[in-house]
Amino acid sequence: MYYTKFIMKNNVLKLLNYLYYFSLTALPVIYLFPGSLIGYLLYGDFGKQPDFILNPIGTSINHFFFFVYLTALSVICNLNQRRIITNINFIVFISVFLEATHYIIPNRAFELYDLFANLAGVFTIFLLSKLIK
Repeated sequence: MYYTKFIMKNNVLKLLNYLYYFSLTALPVIYLFPGSLIGYLLYGDFGKQPDFILNPIGTSINHFFFFVYLTALSVICNLNQRRIITNINFIVFISVFLEATHYIIPNRAFELYDLFANLAGVFTIFLLSKLIK
């Protein structure tokens, strides 16, 4: 009985690890593409940004939710290791770097609200992980 629980936990953690690394590789593709890939998949238009939740700050909420998701996966995948701060630093660097690349990518624009939403998503999970410990 214990052996099957251990294998299930191990398989779930492996699946979460794969999901985390897939998300890390999909993030630059989505960010560096000159246009909106998700907008094209949903609306058939590279120029339209999806607005999943109607709110006053626009599509920046999408950035917040994605970085909450990515940081939560990072924390879960590294629970047994003491590298959580390093992973948080890495995700903060990625969020700033990828948002800054919008200055040079055609059909993309740097938005300060998007950068703040990225960082807010990372720090929300960081603070929650510190409260839980």
